[in-house]
Amino acid sequence: MKKFDVCIVGAGLGGLQCARLLGRKGVRVLLVDRKRSLSESVHTTGIFVRRTLEDFDLPEDCLGPPVRRVVLYSPQRRALKLESPLDEFRVGRMAELYQRFLDEAIEAGVEWWPATRYMGLETESDSSSIIHLETNGLTRSVEARFVVGADGAQSRVARDLGLDSNREWIVGVEDVFHHPPEEAVEPVFHCFLDSKLAPGYIAWVVQDGTETHVGVGGYAKDFDAAAALEKFRRSLNGMIDLEALKRTERRGGRIPVGGVLRRIATKRGLLVGDAAGAVSPLTAGGLDPCMRLSSLAADVITELLSTGDEATLARYSGEGFRSRFVSRLWMRRAISVVRQPLILEAFCAVMRLPLFKHLAWHVFFGRGSFPDVEESGTAELSPRKALT
Repeated sequence: MKKFDVCIVGAGLGGLQCARLLGRKGVRVLLVDRKRSLSESVHTTGIFVRRTLEDFDLPEDCLGPPVRRVVLYSPQRRALKLESPLDEFRVGRMAELYQRFLDEAIEAGVEWWPATRYMGLETESDSSSIIHLETNGLTRSVEARFVVGADGAQSRVARDLGLDSNREWIVGVEDVFHHPPEEAVEPVFHCFLDSKLAPGYIAWVVQDGTETHVGVGGYAKDFDAAAALEKFRRSLNGMIDLEALKRTERRGGRIPVGGVLRRIATKRGLLVGDAAGAVSPLTAGGLDPCMRLSSLAADVITELLSTGDEATLARYSGEGFRSRFVSRLWMRRAISVVRQPLILEAFCAVMRLPLFKHLAWHVFFGRGSFPDVEESGTAELSPRKALT
């Protein structure tokens, strides 16, 4: 049976970020994902906010052109235009970014098992677990001192570790179109408040000059996502021309919006990304929280493996992070309840007033995506500490 320091289940952004950082720190890591290729079934629109772009070294060739303009539409399509002097958003070319992060992880010594399903885990001793996996119909098991659940909003790892699970989410679906070079458009982020099309969330069109993403999101019990997307696309006729564009991809998935879960770590493992609920309850933006929480996780895991001090896990407290999201959680509750078009129309009218327009500007362009986390950046795993 092969032995590792850490087994990471899920090779989305959170799992990849955690894996490559741990690999660089000398941790022996196994990274598994059920997909054969990371270009399969990308779920996220991939919008990176300015705070992430400033704080993390993302590869330039995996990012689209910068977006500085946002247009917010009321249910009757009255527009509120917002513009920043800074580059506020960039749409990641997520398949390329995932592959780049995977290449860096492998270069750092991470072992990669694609087309591998997580089947469960059991306790081997007080200091390790047996993780059962299935690859191409064959079951195999590995031993690891620590397990990371990066397996999405409905995490099986969370269940097996006895950690909290997401109970509130929205469902999103979008189409991705590519622009011919001669038909590039000015980058802009269109947001549509329409409770009939997108109950509890928004519909959106993100154009960065080379790609256009058209999507809807909302509470699954209240709408048919695919039908809503088709209706939304038809409603854009005369406003945004999609007919000349080539649709290259359809994306979709669940997005947790209940805030960071309270229990996201135990002495045997922890959760990152959507599995930890690391998504803004208000905007449903998850890439910045994902990068920050995964980076902290790598630091905490390295220190725990190096020192054996379980008190280190106190730094990875979901309860502590959650307290920073109280106002956004209340706003999420309000959004889930207030569905009447007239109320939303009145809300948008208020947002167009100078004083409240500044508030809208702050929601879209502020730097409050996720609480700052402290990373020592100094812990490294001594070879004598690693499993052999």
